[in-house]
Amino acid sequence: MDKLKYINNISDAKNQIKKIISDSYNKCVENGELILSELNNFAIETPKDKSHGEFAVNFALVNSKILKDNPRSIGEKIYKNLNLDNTYFEKCEIAGPGFINFFIGSKWFEEVVKTIFDQKDNFGKSNIGNNKKVMVEFVSANPTGPMHIGNARGGALGDCLSSVLSMAGYDVTREFYVNDAGNQIEKFYQSLKARYFQHFNGEESYPFPEDGYHGADIITRAEQFAEEFGDKYLTLSDDELREAIIPFALERNIKGLQDDLARYRIIYDVWFRESKLYEDGELDETIKILKDKGCLYEKDGAIYYRATDFGGEKDEVLIRSNGVPTYFAADIAYHRNKFQMRGFDRVINIWGADHHGHVARLKGAMDAIGLDGDKLDIVLMQLVRLTSNGEIVKVSKRTGKSISLSNLLDDISVDAARYFFNTRESNTHLEFDMALAMEKSSENPVFYVQYAHARICSIEKNLKEDGISLEGYNGIDLSVLNKDEERDLIKLLASMPDEIIASADSYDPSRMTKYVYNVAAAFHKFYNSCRIKGEEENLLKARLSLALATRQVIKNVLSMLNIDAPESM
Repeated sequence: MDKLKYINNISDAKNQIKKIISDSYNKCVENGELILSELNNFAIETPKDKSHGEFAVNFALVNSKILKDNPRSIGEKIYKNLNLDNTYFEKCEIAGPGFINFFIGSKWFEEVVKTIFDQKDNFGKSNIGNNKKVMVEFVSANPTGPMHIGNARGGALGDCLSSVLSMAGYDVTREFYVNDAGNQIEKFYQSLKARYFQHFNGEESYPFPEDGYHGADIITRAEQFAEEFGDKYLTLSDDELREAIIPFALERNIKGLQDDLARYRIIYDVWFRESKLYEDGELDETIKILKDKGCLYEKDGAIYYRATDFGGEKDEVLIRSNGVPTYFAADIAYHRNKFQMRGFDRVINIWGADHHGHVARLKGAMDAIGLDGDKLDIVLMQLVRLTSNGEIVKVSKRTGKSISLSNLLDDISVDAARYFFNTRESNTHLEFDMALAMEKSSENPVFYVQYAHARICSIEKNLKEDGISLEGYNGIDLSVLNKDEERDLIKLLASMPDEIIASADSYDPSRMTKYVYNVAAAFHKFYNSCRIKGEEENLLKARLSLALATRQVIKNVLSMLNIDAPESM
């Protein structure tokens, strides 16, 4: 099967403009109206005022010094020599100090609708990513406890960003980093041990560590362990208990994380365990690389990394005086594994904003070990505040406990959660209105978008019952789609590939929730102004074609965000 050619109708139109302007300039040179010179690149922008056309070109303004003429004069000469034959454009105008405005003709609007029908589920895709290998690591919640609301936002953000990057032509791997080694696992063990002993002898019998994990999940795991193994480990050695209870509890916790995330429609390609870095010797290798490059020194029995030589605010401990590596040491080894061992071209980490101090030192550490820190991008995510009818929500109504991801999905739909967590840029605080997320009205943005999709399905179904069906656009004169509401909707549909590219470039999937909401709004406006049923046959089928093209775009965006596109509501 031939490789699918992705089509971007807006880019095609802009490329035509570049050629039209270039041809006109060459003609001006031949006529002696303008001098021959190496020109500056010009911008092709979308005017805010629709009366100025679909595109405005600033060729004359950016080249006036080079061409030694005033912008208006250059613009007039370019305008006079323009040839719009066999192009998408029906006319041009010169405006202001020399802008040239281009007005799209019906041919382009027809082609947009046809493109969407032809491309179907592939409409919106591009190959801008050139199949470069990109890893998105997100959530990576500590397996010593349940996932909180910050993890819920990070999950939706990371998963939807991964989908956006895939649509833009990148080869994307979703990864979860399991912190199953280091200090937190020791703390995890001491907490489990205390609850295990307390299970048999009472809370007063064994002191709980001051810095232990106090969650109910620790008690649950200790009780499960006690039910399965009884009290045999009360008299066995500490090492024997450690080797038994840590994997017992850890595997169940990890399975819980996987189940919660699967419920959230997040499936990872890789669950990477920190312990692998120790077992495979990669941590030791990384320390040796840094040592050989002169990036380490010893102080008070500890091994320090010269972070200040690579943009850090202070030097960092990699190996404590007791010989135990720090989290940062493992993090350097982990990211070396991403780039050097697995060959990713770019790595994107989704982190909470409280990790901002770690960004520069980790990127600097990549430079220190001979890798390119600029290929590591960190998306910092601000906090979430849950509200309901204007009041802050801190606990679940069902459990009375702090709201976890699992609790949240008990109260609201997965569709609403994934959509709402992607309504704002990651670097802004998010207020999540739970009451609105549960509302079944146009005030709820995800309901509003889904309703537009369902409404189009209903239109198609009702027309089929009247004996009117549409398999494609052949035989339909789409040039009749010339009302403002029709053309505004078509232009918005055509912008989907560019929206995806912009979303991928900025690591901001919230662009896509805003975009699909605007598509739904434009469709509702079109449908309320442009009757479908009851019109003469060609106009009816042309408008139905536009409605079905809109449905396809909404479906493609919702599918990318892993949100349902219902056929009825």
